[in-house]
Amino acid sequence: MMKASFKARYEPDKAAAAASTVSFNAGDFKLRASITDATVVHGPSLNGLALAVEKPGFFIFDYNVPKKDFRFQFMNTVRVAEKPLNLTYIHSKGDERTILDGALVIDSSNKVSVNHVLGTGNTKFKYNYVHGGLTTFEPSYDLGKNAWDFSVSRRVYGDDLFKATYQTSSKNLGLEWTRSSKMNGSFKILASVNLAEERKVPKLCAETTWDFVM
Repeated sequence: MMKASFKARYEPDKAAAAASTVSFNAGDFKLRASITDATVVHGPSLNGLALAVEKPGFFIFDYNVPKKDFRFQFMNTVRVAEKPLNLTYIHSKGDERTILDGALVIDSSNKVSVNHVLGTGNTKFKYNYVHGGLTTFEPSYDLGKNAWDFSVSRRVYGDDLFKATYQTSSKNLGLEWTRSSKMNGSFKILASVNLAEERKVPKLCAETTWDFVM
C-alpha cells in the first residue's frame, strides 16, 4: 500500500510554500520520499528532496539529498516499576547534535518527559496531563533558559482541536485551531503575538494537508 500527502502553508508576509510526501511499506520497513516547492519551481532539481527509511518503533534514518546530511533516530521502550519508559536517541550529522529523550507513561492521563541536548545545558522537563480524555495541560521547564512554558488544548466535536501556548522567556502567546478529517483533509490556523513588543501585531499562518491512499 502506498500513501501520499500534500501540504501547503501560507503566511501573509511570506511566499506560499508547499511540500508533498510519498511512502510505502516494504515488509517491516517504511520507505518515504518528500519534496518541497523548491524541487520543482525552477525546474526539476534535488533541492528540497529528502529520503527516509523507517522501522516503526525501532529506528528512522533521514537523508537530505542536496545537503548530503543525514539524521539517525533510535527508539526503544523499557519498563520502570511496571511503567513504560519510551527512550529516543537522535543524532544529526550536519550540526553534530545529539538529543536524548525519555518519556515515562505513568497512566493514561499522566506522562513526564525529559529532553537533553548532549554537550549543552539545554534540558527540558515536561509534564503532560489529560483530563477527561479531551483537555490536555502541558507545563514545561527549560533548564538552560530558566523559564517555564505552558500549553493547554481542548478537543471539540471529535475533529477540532483548540490549543493555547505561552512562552515566559519570549512572552510569546500562541493560539491554534486544527481540524482533522479523513474525507476533507485537515487544516490548521495559527496566530501568535509577542506581548513584549510595543506594537503587538499578531502573526497569522494557515496550513492545509491532504492524505491519499493508492
